[in-house]
Amino acid sequence: MKNGGERLNLLASLLTFDSGLTVKIDRLIQVLLPHDEKFYSLFEEMTKLLLKASVALKKIPDSDASRTKAIVDEIEGLEHQADEVTHRIFAELNATFVTPFDREDIHQLASSLDDIMDYINGTSSRFILYNVKSATQYMRRLMEIIEMQVEIVGKGITYLRDFRNTRMLQEVLKKVNEYENDADTVFNLGIADLFENEKDAIELIKLKEIYMGLETATDRCEDVANVLESILIKHA
Repeated sequence: MKNGGERLNLLASLLTFDSGLTVKIDRLIQVLLPHDEKFYSLFEEMTKLLLKASVALKKIPDSDASRTKAIVDEIEGLEHQADEVTHRIFAELNATFVTPFDREDIHQLASSLDDIMDYINGTSSRFILYNVKSATQYMRRLMEIIEMQVEIVGKGITYLRDFRNTRMLQEVLKKVNEYENDADTVFNLGIADLFENEKDAIELIKLKEIYMGLETATDRCEDVANVLESILIKHA
């Protein structure tokens, strides 16, 4: 019986062709050997938390002060749960020999998803910290876009279980990018409106911070799409 090192050397020799083309051993191992399914479940758990947070965020503009505080607390709790899931992903990454796709992609995907939650949480908390009484139409629209992005990102994550869903995953990537472009337009209009109509300099700074947080959350959704695209290309 050959040991693990001998088997890998044999596999390497079989993958070297007359043309000199050598297939990456680690990529073939990922395909042929059984690997831990926990990563898929953990990523899906993360996107469910993100969707809950984005739905809650969208409720803030129509809530009074006490209700807003309750929503912010809810989102903070979801952010803590997301941190725990991220730590579990990293722990699994350190403990798993064969991963379903490249380790750097797993790490980047987890980090990017966590970043979305961080910006949703940070932006929601500013409504309380800055004592912001109302949200503009542009803020409302950005919140809607974040929810739509998170929902479609969640679908993309589920497609990772089966790379035969190439076309569906490509549609997800396209949609996320379209939403991000919409968010850029809304953000620019909102900032222009802010500088045009807000005469209180301190209030202007507060509102601009909220705009920045919302827009950055949409950027982080696009970061997730970029990681998904990288994974798709490697497994095409």
